[in-house]
Amino acid sequence: MSAGDVGANGTSIWLDDLSRAKISGVDPHSLPTRIANDCVVGVTTNPSIFAAAISGANEYASDIAAMKDLDVDECVKKLTTDDVRAACDLFKGIYSSSKGIDGRVSIEVDPRLASDTEGTIAAGKELWAIIDRPNLMIKVPATIEGLPAITALVSAGISVNVTLIFSVKRYGAVIDAYMAGIEAATNPSHVHSVASFFVSRIDSAVDALLKKDASDAALALLGKAAIANAHLAYQLFEEKFASPRWLTQVERGANKQRPLWASTGVKDPSYDDTRYVVELIAPHTVNTMPQATLDAVIDHGKVLGNSISDHYAYAVDVFKSLSLLDISINAITSELEIDGVKKFAQAWEELLATVQAAQQQ
Repeated sequence: MSAGDVGANGTSIWLDDLSRAKISGVDPHSLPTRIANDCVVGVTTNPSIFAAAISGANEYASDIAAMKDLDVDECVKKLTTDDVRAACDLFKGIYSSSKGIDGRVSIEVDPRLASDTEGTIAAGKELWAIIDRPNLMIKVPATIEGLPAITALVSAGISVNVTLIFSVKRYGAVIDAYMAGIEAATNPSHVHSVASFFVSRIDSAVDALLKKDASDAALALLGKAAIANAHLAYQLFEEKFASPRWLTQVERGANKQRPLWASTGVKDPSYDDTRYVVELIAPHTVNTMPQATLDAVIDHGKVLGNSISDHYAYAVDVFKSLSLLDISINAITSELEIDGVKKFAQAWEELLATVQAAQQQ
C-alpha cells in the first residue's frame, strides 16, 4: 500500500520526530523527502525527541558554542524553537492547501510546568510569540492543572495540541476545556487543536497484569486494551462534536478538535508493527508515528477503510472482561499520566545537562 491510503480514509500522517538533520535534508529520511513521497503532513515533538536530536549531534555544536554564556534554559529554548520554526516553514504549503487542518508542527511547553496552570499559560504564549508561525501548535499536558491552561490558550487564539491523554474520562474533560476556549475566542475559525491520546503504553501496562494472571481468560485479552480504549475515545469524539453546544460554535466557524493517536510504535515484538495505525483509521483523526512505524505501514500495512466506528460494542466488552479480572483501567491510566509527566521532565533535565556540558567545552 502507499501512505496515501491512510490519508484517503481520513487519518492524517504526522511524523513523531524532528531534528536539524531531518529539516536540512542531511538525514536520508529527511522531512522534505517524507513530505514529497510519504504523505507526511505534520510533525510532533516532545522533550524526549529533542533530547535525542540534540545530544551528540554535530549540527547544533556551533550554535551551542555561540551561546556558551547564555543561561542553559534560554539556550535550549533557542535551539528547539529555531528547529520548530524551520519545520513550520517546510509545511507552509500543506498548511495553506488544507486550510489550516494539517501542515502543523507541535512544540511542548516545559514539562516541569505540568502542575502549574499559570506557568503553562505564560510558557505557551511565549513559545507562540517566539516561533511566530500560524501553523504552530503548543503542546499542553492533559493534567488537571493543564485543563484551564488549554482553555486560556485557545481563547487567546492559540492552536493547541493536548498531550498525555490516557483515559476516556480525561479526554472528555479535554474536549470540554477546548470548547470553553472556543466559546471565549474572538475568532474561533483561526484556532485548530488536536487531542493526543496515547495508545501503546496502555497495552504495555495492561498486558503485564494479564501475563501475571496467566489464566485463559486473561491471556485472551492480551493486546486488546489499547485499541479498545482508543475506539471508545473516538466514540466520545463523535458524540461531543455532534452536541448542541458544539454546533453553536460551528456557526461561528469553529474547527473540531481532532483525536490524535500518539505512542503508536509497537513495543511488543509479537504484535503486528502496524496495528496502532491500521486499526485506528477513521475520519477527522491524526496518527503521529515514529519513523520505523511509518516505514512499516508503507511496506506492509493493510488499510481497509474505517477501522473504528463498528467496534464500539466490542470495546465495551473488552473493558467488562478486564474488570472481571479486577484490572482497573482508571488506575492504570492515572499511573501512566504520572509516569508520562515524570519521563518528559526527566528527558528535559537530561537535555539541559547535555547542552550545559557542551556550553562548557
